[in-house]
Amino acid sequence: MPIGSEELHRRLQAIAYERHVVFYGEVADWVGLDLGSPYGRRRIGEVLGEVSEREFREGRPLLSAIVVSSDTMAPGAGFFELVKRLRLTQGDDREAFHVEELRRVHEYWSHGGVGGSPAQRA
Repeated sequence: MPIGSEELHRRLQAIAYERHVVFYGEVADWVGLDLGSPYGRRRIGEVLGEVSEREFREGRPLLSAIVVSSDTMAPGAGFFELVKRLRLTQGDDREAFHVEELRRVHEYWSHGGVGGSPAQRA
């Protein structure tokens, strides 16, 4: 059974708390999407964009930075389109931006003013 947006947010926070990353395919399974279809690929980007837009509005780093391709270990083009749309500085070096944003996400969720792991707060 697919999970909703709040549960997805909690799972991503828990992964960030552990300073890990997660693959698109795993997130797609959680939310009931098939990455083999154009709809599934488009929709996973929208779902993760909603997560990071929420984080941005709350003044936090982009949580979807922890979701990466198993082939490249980097986020997809949609992540960088969101970064551009939010007018965050990324310069010409997408990889460097991602590495820094991933560091910020891990730092925030593992120590940064959230009072313990997401499981402890639930």
